[in-house]
Amino acid sequence: FYDANGKPIVDTIINLTGFALVGGPASQDHKKAAQVLKKLNKPYMCAVPLVFQSFEEWQASELGLHPIQVALQVSLPEIDGAIEPIIYAGREGATGRSVPLADRVNLLADRALKWSKLSNKPKQDKKIAITIFSFPPDKGNVGTAAYLDVFDSIKAVLGELKEQGYDIGDAPLDDKSAIMAQILDDPEAKISSPDLNVAYRMSTDEYYELTPYAEDLEENWGPAPGNLNSDGQNLLVYGKEFGNVFIGVQPSFGYEGDPMRLLFAKSASPHHGFAAYYTYLEKIFEADAVLHFGTHGSLEFMPGKQVGMSGTCYPDRLINSLPSAYLYAANNPSEATIAKRRSYSATVSYLTPPAENAGLYKGLKELKELISSYQGLRENEGRGPAIVNSIVSTSYTCNLDKDVDLPDLETYDAAKDTAENRDGIVGQIYSQIMQIESRLLPCGLHTVGVPPTAEEAIATLVNIAQLDRPEDKIEGLPRVIAASIGRDINDIYRGNNNGVLEDVELNTKVTDASRAAVRALVQQSTDSSGRVKEVKNMFDEVGGMIGAMLGAKKPWTKAIMDAGFSAVDEERLAPVFTYLEFCLKQIVADNELGGIMELLNGEFLMPAPGGDPIRNPDVLPTGRNMHALDPSSIPTQAAVEVSEGVVRKLLEKLKDENDGAFPESIAFTLWGTDNIKTYGESLAQVLALVGVRPVSDSLGRVNKVELIPLEELGRPRIDVVVSCSGVFRDLFINQMNLMDRGIKMAAEADEPLDQNFVRKHAMEQAEELNVSLREAACRVFSNSAGSYSANVGLAIENGGWE
Repeated sequence: FYDANGKPIVDTIINLTGFALVGGPASQDHKKAAQVLKKLNKPYMCAVPLVFQSFEEWQASELGLHPIQVALQVSLPEIDGAIEPIIYAGREGATGRSVPLADRVNLLADRALKWSKLSNKPKQDKKIAITIFSFPPDKGNVGTAAYLDVFDSIKAVLGELKEQGYDIGDAPLDDKSAIMAQILDDPEAKISSPDLNVAYRMSTDEYYELTPYAEDLEENWGPAPGNLNSDGQNLLVYGKEFGNVFIGVQPSFGYEGDPMRLLFAKSASPHHGFAAYYTYLEKIFEADAVLHFGTHGSLEFMPGKQVGMSGTCYPDRLINSLPSAYLYAANNPSEATIAKRRSYSATVSYLTPPAENAGLYKGLKELKELISSYQGLRENEGRGPAIVNSIVSTSYTCNLDKDVDLPDLETYDAAKDTAENRDGIVGQIYSQIMQIESRLLPCGLHTVGVPPTAEEAIATLVNIAQLDRPEDKIEGLPRVIAASIGRDINDIYRGNNNGVLEDVELNTKVTDASRAAVRALVQQSTDSSGRVKEVKNMFDEVGGMIGAMLGAKKPWTKAIMDAGFSAVDEERLAPVFTYLEFCLKQIVADNELGGIMELLNGEFLMPAPGGDPIRNPDVLPTGRNMHALDPSSIPTQAAVEVSEGVVRKLLEKLKDENDGAFPESIAFTLWGTDNIKTYGESLAQVLALVGVRPVSDSLGRVNKVELIPLEELGRPRIDVVVSCSGVFRDLFINQMNLMDRGIKMAAEADEPLDQNFVRKHAMEQAEELNVSLREAACRVFSNSAGSYSANVGLAIENGGWE
């Protein structure tokens, strides 16, 4: 792999084993693999041979690659940093002989050569296509993406391209509005309107000549040019060229023409305008690479197999041999994984804006002020009851009676009530408005390459600091603060949730102290512009040692003491603040522009997990090739323990609301992203309700389940109905089988029907439908393979719903 001088002599690396680079299928060392690959610094592709299916079975399957192979030979190599899981060989069904799949081998070779060309071609000659999205169409959404300021970020990318020697022509770099103006005359442009700049008019003759699958689209869309991205004679490609950079608008999915067509037709396809766009990029503009800009477009969700594309799958046909980089939100690894596997994209993660407290407004703000007044005058028999009456009245005005059990507005008089009852009413209302105020909402939009402001860093770190991390021996900041006054934070949370006025006040005080302490940490590293560019080390420097010798407190300790917790233990605070300092460094260590350029320059981009940076700060820094987790490893033991507690609290709440009776059935929707972020917590909640325990093998892979005996469970088995999203289905099909197996085990268990609602309902349904008990116990559902959403909203919007 290296010459005598230690310089790599390879341009692209293709792994044909289909396994992780270090360790194979049984055990892996992903960190070492990534280090080896980064030293070579070339694109790393992991092609896959068919093992569990014949060539004919794979071709006929809507699922594509067998789920076991997806786990072993797609998911695990992705953690090494692999891209493009292209099938290259398979067994003949009749003879069992292994045969190469000629069209797949050709595609693999073409794509490998295109990736290698990125590192060899002079930068000033390279052509880059930046693709922006417009969804939903016809709503002024050109150039939108989840949590991303698209045009400001494009401006930053263009600046970096120019600095590195790419030809960006006369692209304006001063103001994003200048870029917007050249792509669309009106920033509120509709995709079907003439306001979008037309970069190219493709005649139908040219389209049919250059697009080999064009005739296959006629079944759904008729002959070209059709009505979408068309002027009636030509197919229109929207966008603008700046030197060797083309910024184009990806056409809409096609729903707006007939939303029911793609919803139900097995032979669904993209429309001619969509195909023409990618034909233009590859064969007319002759792009060396395409950069899909933000979360997310439609390419990866086009009809075809789930994993292991064939030459008739539309994502494969559309992207063909074009190297694809895809800028994707770091908190959405599930859909990023779809893009990696179905559209052969190397992903670059970008930071989502920090979640901030929602705050209060109008009546809710007035309500909080009334409660503050009551806290000071609750002992005043004249003023106190009057304020409570105002609080109850304002609560009704704010519709809090839907969430809180309030006394009757017409008949209640606080003056005739006891002080204890008044406190209880005010406490419940206060708890509810604090819950509303502290609800987390994303704050603003992220711009690629711009370091976070101090306030953004504080918002992120406050949320990180809340969590206990027993695996790292780190107590959450609220727990340490509460302990300083002899309270357990869980008791405070419980009292807050139950509306105990004293605990609601204390919870607010602890939260304020946490924020003040984190602010003190971040302010040590904030520059004059209010941003954090370099983190000052607060633990290893000599000044800190001298300060400690002189008895000086750390800034965060002083902030907590000033907030009313004078006995807080500085030594007990040290682990969480050491961790927060590390997290702050990760937040600041942004490599988003660098990651994009590494891919466009044909280099290896280091892998990183995707998910919630608050729960898992290893997601940071962004700008790396995002992957999901090993699907066979969930639910983890930690997720199971958390889920058991959640299920216990849920059942207690539902029992209280139902006169002490357990619910017999609970419905679930399982999402891919949620289960990646939580390592399978909601999946584990389903199993816990049924009274089933996941069992992992010696390698930590969850491959079977067992029934928890009723004596140990201590309650009835609750029936469930589970709807899995298309992304969950793609990523966790083995876990769907585990759920199905566990539910059917419960249905077939010979137990009293009043202690096993799964069996009770399955027996009733078996009798009603005249089917076997096992068939009647089906509880896990998803839409068909290759389909991603019921699209009911689009059907309603386009008048296709009756």
